[in-house]
Amino acid sequence: MNVLIVHAHPEPQSFCASMCSTAADVLREQGHSVVVSDLYQQGFNPVASAADFGTRKNPDYLTYALEQRSAFEAGSIDPQIRDEIEKVKACDLLILNFPLFWFSVPAIMKGWIDRVFISGVFYGGKRIYAQGGMRGKKAMVALTLGGREDMLSEGGVHGELSAMLKPITQGTLGYVGMDVLPTFAAWHVPYLKPEARAALMDQWRARLAPGFEGAEPLKLPDLTLYDDAFRRKA
Repeated sequence: MNVLIVHAHPEPQSFCASMCSTAADVLREQGHSVVVSDLYQQGFNPVASAADFGTRKNPDYLTYALEQRSAFEAGSIDPQIRDEIEKVKACDLLILNFPLFWFSVPAIMKGWIDRVFISGVFYGGKRIYAQGGMRGKKAMVALTLGGREDMLSEGGVHGELSAMLKPITQGTLGYVGMDVLPTFAAWHVPYLKPEARAALMDQWRARLAPGFEGAEPLKLPDLTLYDDAFRRKA
């Protein structure tokens, strides 16, 4: 496979950064081609703005999604965005690697999604879920967090992690057509002793064992159950 790991952690010595480098090493040892986008290291600009477009379809009013389409087709979209789009288009598997910030991704990764998952290429109109622009690709979330597993499970104080991640797993990765593999969560990382961290990293390596990409993906909306306006059929 061609694998793209998009990594977002401000500390290069973090456990999260080690997860990124470990994944790259393990997958390369298996013969896969791996590209890493380290967003902090790259200085990726997370702010979506009119400056992303060298030409404008409507210079008087910014409708960001429409200008994404127009600028990409015209070849005038910001080169930083264009390069990341090409990385995603070239990959068979996308791994988002990040620490959980406020029940979500870090701002720099959210900005990467906002600017890179452009209308017209990734989605648009009826091109969502199984009809999305990235259908045929797989995706996976790998994250670190401070909470314990019991805190983010059914009946836990924060609710289930899967529900917390739905805007990413379904609303982003699944929405553009990717098959979303089970999430890997590194629980309670800041509070673990070195031996517990080492065991957790071994679990991450085990998750990436050959054939892991064949795991049952997340269930997404079945578009055959909806009409052309996405209303539920009788």
